[in-house]
Amino acid sequence: MQAQDMLWDVALDQHGYVTLSDARNLGISKDAVTMLARRKKIQRVATAVYRFPRFPAGANAPYMQAVLWAGDPGACLSHDTALAAYEVSDINPDRVHLTVPRARRIRRSGGDLYTVHHEDLADDEIGWWDEIPTVTLPTAIRQCIDSGVPTYLLRQALERGLEVGRLGDIDQKALALRLEERA
Repeated sequence: MQAQDMLWDVALDQHGYVTLSDARNLGISKDAVTMLARRKKIQRVATAVYRFPRFPAGANAPYMQAVLWAGDPGACLSHDTALAAYEVSDINPDRVHLTVPRARRIRRSGGDLYTVHHEDLADDEIGWWDEIPTVTLPTAIRQCIDSGVPTYLLRQALERGLEVGRLGDIDQKALALRLEERA
């Protein structure tokens, strides 16, 4: 199988994106990736992140690009962005919020539209939204409470999250208490 085909198989699960790390894991050299970019089979969109131009660009593809840009397998959408993704509040973040492990320091360019948070998340705090790693709704609400998101937006999230089944009774009550204690 050719390098392009191997990378395409990965891109199918990542909104058309692949990384140099993906290539390394497949035994594909950086030079081979560079050659694919020169031949316009893939486009370099960020440091170590490439996109297949023939892959249809979906509305949520920039969120996958953000997670891959972070360059860490533990990176995920979080905070305001996760709250907006789950559509449980009227929040409209102007930046993409990502969480990476505490030990991860990002030294690459291209993150002007991102806010990077550092937190060691448990496995059960990370889920999926549109095939993109995203903190769970209870985790997103907790993060937003702690970061000072307006109370009315968090109350919406608590109410709607319960209504749509993304938030259990116990989590809802605990988070409501945390929100009240913040005020």
